[in-house]
Amino acid sequence: MLPFGAYVLVFLALPTALAVGSGFADGDGAFSLSAVTGLGDPVILKTFWNSVWLSALTAVLGVLLGAAVCYALLGMQPTGWLRTTVDAVAGVLAQFAGVPLAFAYIAAIGINGLVTVFLRDRFGLDLYATGTWLYEMPGLILPYLAFQVPLMVIVFLPALEGLKPQWAEANAILGGSRATYWWRIGLPVLLPSLTGSLLLLFANAFSAYATAAALISQGSQIVPLQIRGALSSETVLGRENLAGALALGMILVMALVMAGYSALERRASRWRR
Repeated sequence: MLPFGAYVLVFLALPTALAVGSGFADGDGAFSLSAVTGLGDPVILKTFWNSVWLSALTAVLGVLLGAAVCYALLGMQPTGWLRTTVDAVAGVLAQFAGVPLAFAYIAAIGINGLVTVFLRDRFGLDLYATGTWLYEMPGLILPYLAFQVPLMVIVFLPALEGLKPQWAEANAILGGSRATYWWRIGLPVLLPSLTGSLLLLFANAFSAYATAAALISQGSQIVPLQIRGALSSETVLGRENLAGALALGMILVMALVMAGYSALERRASRWRR
Protein backbone atom coordinates (compact mmCIF):
# COMPACT_ATOMS: atom_id res chain seq x y z
CA MET A 1 0.00 0.00 0.00
CA LEU A 2 2.95 2.37 0.54
CA PRO A 3 3.76 2.93 -3.19
CA PHE A 4 0.07 3.32 -3.98
CA GLY A 5 -0.37 5.78 -1.10
CA ALA A 6 2.62 7.79 -2.32
CA TYR A 7 1.20 7.83 -5.85
CA VAL A 8 -2.19 9.07 -4.62
CA LEU A 9 -0.55 11.74 -2.47
CA VAL A 10 1.85 13.08 -5.12
CA PHE A 11 -0.25 12.83 -8.27
CA LEU A 12 -3.82 13.23 -6.95
CA ALA A 13 -4.14 14.70 -3.45
CA LEU A 14 -1.37 17.31 -3.69
CA PRO A 15 -2.37 18.71 -7.13
CA THR A 16 -6.00 18.83 -6.02
CA ALA A 17 -5.12 20.70 -2.85
CA LEU A 18 -2.95 23.18 -4.78
CA ALA A 19 -5.65 23.74 -7.40
CA VAL A 20 -8.38 24.30 -4.83
CA GLY A 21 -6.12 26.44 -2.64
CA SER A 22 -5.31 28.72 -5.56
CA GLY A 23 -9.00 29.60 -5.77
CA PHE A 24 -8.70 31.39 -2.45
CA ALA A 25 -5.79 33.61 -3.47
CA ASP A 26 -5.44 36.73 -5.59
CA GLY A 27 -2.82 37.46 -8.22
CA ASP A 28 -0.25 38.29 -5.52
CA GLY A 29 -0.88 35.09 -3.55
CA ALA A 30 -2.78 36.80 -0.70
CA PHE A 31 -6.00 35.32 0.65
CA SER A 32 -9.01 36.48 -1.32
CA LEU A 33 -12.57 35.34 -2.05
CA SER A 34 -12.84 37.21 -5.33
CA ALA A 35 -12.33 34.08 -7.43
CA VAL A 36 -14.85 32.09 -5.39
CA THR A 37 -17.46 34.83 -5.63
CA GLY A 38 -16.86 34.75 -9.37
CA LEU A 39 -18.68 31.39 -9.41
CA GLY A 40 -21.91 33.37 -9.14
CA ASP A 41 -21.29 35.04 -12.47
CA PRO A 42 -24.13 34.24 -14.93
CA VAL A 43 -21.65 32.99 -17.52
CA ILE A 44 -20.08 30.59 -15.01
CA LEU A 45 -23.48 29.40 -13.80
CA LYS A 46 -24.54 28.71 -17.38
CA THR A 47 -21.36 26.71 -17.89
CA PHE A 48 -22.14 24.58 -14.85
CA TRP A 49 -25.70 24.12 -16.08
CA ASN A 50 -24.43 22.98 -19.48
CA SER A 51 -22.19 20.43 -17.81
CA VAL A 52 -25.03 19.21 -15.60
CA TRP A 53 -27.60 18.70 -18.35
CA LEU A 54 -25.08 17.12 -20.72
CA SER A 55 -23.90 14.74 -17.99
CA ALA A 56 -27.44 13.95 -16.86
CA LEU A 57 -28.71 13.30 -20.39
CA THR A 58 -25.83 11.02 -21.38
CA ALA A 59 -26.05 9.26 -18.01
CA VAL A 60 -29.78 8.51 -18.42
CA LEU A 61 -29.34 7.36 -22.02
CA GLY A 62 -26.29 5.33 -21.02
CA VAL A 63 -28.24 3.61 -18.25
CA LEU A 64 -31.17 2.76 -20.53
CA LEU A 65 -29.06 1.48 -23.43
CA GLY A 66 -26.52 -0.26 -21.22
CA ALA A 67 -29.22 -1.97 -19.13
CA ALA A 68 -30.83 -3.26 -22.35
CA VAL A 69 -27.48 -4.73 -23.46
CA CYS A 70 -26.99 -6.32 -20.02
CA TYR A 71 -30.46 -7.86 -20.13
CA ALA A 72 -29.69 -9.34 -23.56
CA LEU A 73 -26.38 -10.75 -22.30
CA LEU A 74 -28.04 -12.30 -19.26
CA GLY A 75 -29.51 -15.15 -21.29
CA MET A 76 -26.16 -16.10 -22.86
CA GLN A 77 -23.52 -18.50 -21.65
CA PRO A 78 -20.97 -16.61 -19.52
CA THR A 79 -18.15 -18.44 -21.30
CA GLY A 80 -19.69 -18.23 -24.77
CA TRP A 81 -17.89 -16.39 -27.55
CA LEU A 82 -20.53 -13.66 -27.89
CA ARG A 83 -20.64 -12.89 -24.16
CA THR A 84 -16.87 -12.82 -23.81
CA THR A 85 -16.54 -10.68 -26.94
CA VAL A 86 -19.07 -8.12 -25.69
CA ASP A 87 -17.37 -8.04 -22.27
CA ALA A 88 -13.98 -7.44 -23.89
CA VAL A 89 -15.29 -4.78 -26.28
CA ALA A 90 -17.10 -3.00 -23.43
CA GLY A 91 -13.90 -2.94 -21.39
CA VAL A 92 -11.99 -1.37 -24.29
CA LEU A 93 -14.65 1.13 -25.35
CA ALA A 94 -15.22 2.32 -21.78
CA GLN A 95 -11.63 3.62 -21.88
CA PHE A 96 -11.73 4.79 -25.50
CA ALA A 97 -12.20 8.52 -25.03
CA GLY A 98 -10.35 11.77 -25.46
CA VAL A 99 -8.69 12.79 -28.72
CA PRO A 100 -8.87 9.33 -30.39
CA LEU A 101 -12.64 9.19 -29.83
CA ALA A 102 -13.11 12.74 -31.12
CA PHE A 103 -11.01 11.94 -34.20
CA ALA A 104 -13.08 8.80 -34.85
CA TYR A 105 -16.31 10.82 -34.87
CA ILE A 106 -14.80 13.58 -37.00
CA ALA A 107 -13.59 10.98 -39.51
CA ALA A 108 -16.98 9.25 -39.54
CA ILE A 109 -19.60 12.01 -39.25
CA GLY A 110 -17.57 15.23 -39.46
CA ILE A 111 -18.30 17.84 -42.10
CA ASN A 112 -16.25 15.81 -44.60
CA GLY A 113 -16.51 12.49 -42.77
CA LEU A 114 -16.97 9.16 -44.49
CA VAL A 115 -20.63 8.70 -43.46
CA THR A 116 -21.44 12.36 -44.10
CA VAL A 117 -20.07 12.30 -47.65
CA PHE A 118 -21.74 8.94 -48.38
CA LEU A 119 -25.18 10.14 -47.27
CA ARG A 120 -24.79 13.42 -49.10
CA ASP A 121 -23.61 11.89 -52.38
CA ARG A 122 -25.86 8.84 -52.47
CA PHE A 123 -29.08 10.06 -50.83
CA GLY A 124 -28.80 13.85 -50.86
CA LEU A 125 -28.99 13.90 -47.06
CA ASP A 126 -26.91 16.68 -45.50
CA LEU A 127 -26.18 16.04 -41.83
CA TYR A 128 -25.06 19.65 -41.44
CA ALA A 129 -27.97 21.39 -43.11
CA THR A 130 -28.85 23.08 -39.81
CA GLY A 131 -25.31 23.92 -38.70
CA THR A 132 -22.06 22.38 -37.49
CA TRP A 133 -23.72 20.56 -34.59
CA LEU A 134 -20.88 18.05 -34.04
CA TYR A 135 -18.55 20.87 -33.01
CA GLU A 136 -21.04 22.38 -30.55
CA MET A 137 -22.74 21.20 -27.35
CA PRO A 138 -25.22 18.80 -29.06
CA GLY A 139 -22.30 17.14 -30.81
CA LEU A 140 -20.91 15.90 -27.50
CA ILE A 141 -23.88 13.61 -26.82
CA LEU A 142 -22.96 10.84 -29.29
CA PRO A 143 -19.24 10.71 -28.37
CA TYR A 144 -20.08 10.66 -24.67
CA LEU A 145 -22.49 7.76 -25.20
CA ALA A 146 -19.65 5.86 -26.86
CA PHE A 147 -17.99 5.42 -23.45
CA GLN A 148 -21.04 5.75 -21.21
CA VAL A 149 -22.88 2.68 -22.56
CA PRO A 150 -19.87 0.32 -22.25
CA LEU A 151 -19.22 1.57 -18.73
CA MET A 152 -22.84 0.82 -17.83
CA VAL A 153 -22.44 -2.71 -19.18
CA ILE A 154 -19.37 -3.25 -17.01
CA VAL A 155 -20.86 -1.96 -13.74
CA PHE A 156 -24.46 -3.17 -14.10
CA LEU A 157 -24.08 -6.69 -15.48
CA PRO A 158 -22.88 -8.12 -12.12
CA ALA A 159 -26.01 -6.68 -10.47
CA LEU A 160 -28.27 -8.42 -12.99
CA GLU A 161 -26.39 -11.66 -12.48
CA GLY A 162 -27.03 -11.28 -8.76
CA LEU A 163 -30.76 -11.89 -9.24
CA LYS A 164 -31.37 -15.37 -7.85
CA PRO A 165 -33.33 -17.85 -10.01
CA GLN A 166 -35.19 -18.94 -6.86
CA TRP A 167 -36.91 -15.55 -6.73
CA ALA A 168 -38.35 -16.01 -10.23
CA GLU A 169 -39.39 -19.56 -9.38
CA ALA A 170 -41.14 -18.45 -6.19
CA ASN A 171 -42.94 -15.72 -8.12
CA ALA A 172 -44.13 -18.26 -10.72
CA ILE A 173 -45.28 -20.75 -8.06
CA LEU A 174 -47.35 -18.03 -6.40
CA GLY A 175 -49.03 -17.19 -9.71
CA GLY A 176 -47.07 -14.05 -10.52
CA SER A 177 -46.40 -12.99 -14.08
CA ARG A 178 -43.09 -11.82 -15.56
CA ALA A 179 -44.28 -8.22 -15.16
CA THR A 180 -45.08 -8.90 -11.49
CA TYR A 181 -41.62 -10.36 -10.95
CA TRP A 182 -39.87 -7.30 -12.37
CA TRP A 183 -42.18 -4.79 -10.69
CA ARG A 184 -42.19 -6.34 -7.20
CA ILE A 185 -38.85 -8.16 -7.06
CA GLY A 186 -36.42 -7.37 -9.85
CA LEU A 187 -36.64 -3.58 -9.98
CA PRO A 188 -36.70 -3.01 -6.18
CA VAL A 189 -33.59 -5.18 -5.84
CA LEU A 190 -31.84 -3.51 -8.78
CA LEU A 191 -32.87 0.05 -7.92
CA PRO A 192 -29.80 0.84 -5.78
CA SER A 193 -27.53 -0.53 -8.52
CA LEU A 194 -29.40 1.39 -11.22
CA THR A 195 -29.25 4.64 -9.26
CA GLY A 196 -25.61 4.09 -8.38
CA SER A 197 -24.76 3.42 -12.02
CA LEU A 198 -26.60 6.59 -13.00
CA LEU A 199 -24.52 8.63 -10.55
CA LEU A 200 -21.31 6.98 -11.73
CA LEU A 201 -22.10 7.76 -15.38
CA PHE A 202 -22.99 11.33 -14.42
CA ALA A 203 -19.62 11.76 -12.68
CA ASN A 204 -17.85 10.16 -15.63
CA ALA A 205 -19.38 12.62 -18.10
CA PHE A 206 -19.11 15.63 -15.78
CA SER A 207 -15.34 15.20 -15.46
CA ALA A 208 -14.66 14.41 -19.15
CA TYR A 209 -12.38 16.94 -20.82
CA ALA A 210 -10.27 15.70 -23.73
CA THR A 211 -13.14 14.65 -26.01
CA ALA A 212 -14.88 18.01 -25.62
CA ALA A 213 -11.60 19.91 -25.98
CA ALA A 214 -10.83 18.13 -29.26
CA LEU A 215 -14.29 18.71 -30.73
CA ILE A 216 -15.01 22.23 -29.44
CA SER A 217 -12.10 24.53 -30.18
CA GLN A 218 -13.99 27.79 -29.68
CA GLY A 219 -15.79 28.82 -26.51
CA SER A 220 -16.07 27.24 -23.06
CA GLN A 221 -19.48 25.62 -22.96
CA ILE A 222 -18.74 23.17 -20.12
CA VAL A 223 -16.78 23.52 -16.88
CA PRO A 224 -13.59 21.65 -17.92
CA LEU A 225 -13.34 23.88 -21.00
CA GLN A 226 -14.01 26.93 -18.81
CA ILE A 227 -11.07 25.88 -16.64
CA ARG A 228 -8.93 25.59 -19.77
CA GLY A 229 -9.99 29.08 -20.80
CA ALA A 230 -9.23 30.48 -17.35
CA LEU A 231 -5.73 29.02 -17.48
CA SER A 232 -4.83 29.97 -21.03
CA SER A 233 -6.78 33.16 -21.80
CA GLU A 234 -6.98 36.64 -20.40
CA THR A 235 -8.58 36.84 -16.97
CA VAL A 236 -10.66 39.47 -15.24
CA LEU A 237 -8.69 41.64 -12.82
CA GLY A 238 -9.08 40.20 -9.32
CA ARG A 239 -10.06 36.75 -10.67
CA GLU A 240 -6.64 35.55 -11.79
CA ASN A 241 -7.22 32.24 -10.00
CA LEU A 242 -10.72 31.59 -11.28
CA ALA A 243 -9.58 28.15 -12.53
CA GLY A 244 -8.99 27.08 -8.92
CA ALA A 245 -12.47 28.21 -7.91
CA LEU A 246 -13.96 26.32 -10.87
CA ALA A 247 -12.01 23.24 -9.82
CA LEU A 248 -13.43 23.64 -6.31
CA GLY A 249 -16.95 23.73 -7.73
CA MET A 250 -16.31 20.59 -9.78
CA ILE A 251 -14.81 18.78 -6.80
CA LEU A 252 -17.83 19.60 -4.63
CA VAL A 253 -20.22 18.28 -7.27
CA MET A 254 -18.12 15.15 -7.80
CA ALA A 255 -17.81 14.54 -4.05
CA LEU A 256 -21.58 14.67 -3.60
CA VAL A 257 -22.20 12.37 -6.54
CA MET A 258 -19.57 9.82 -5.57
CA ALA A 259 -20.71 9.82 -1.92
CA GLY A 260 -24.20 8.96 -3.14
CA TYR A 261 -22.77 6.27 -5.43
CA SER A 262 -20.76 4.71 -2.58
CA ALA A 263 -23.80 4.61 -0.30
CA LEU A 264 -25.96 3.00 -2.96
CA GLU A 265 -23.22 0.53 -3.90
CA ARG A 266 -22.95 -0.62 -0.27
CA ARG A 267 -26.69 -1.17 -0.18
CA ALA A 268 -26.71 -3.01 -3.51
CA SER A 269 -23.84 -5.28 -2.46
CA ARG A 270 -26.04 -6.88 0.20
CA TRP A 271 -28.13 -8.52 -2.54
CA ARG A 272 -25.05 -10.03 -4.21
CA ARG A 273 -23.91 -12.05 -1.21
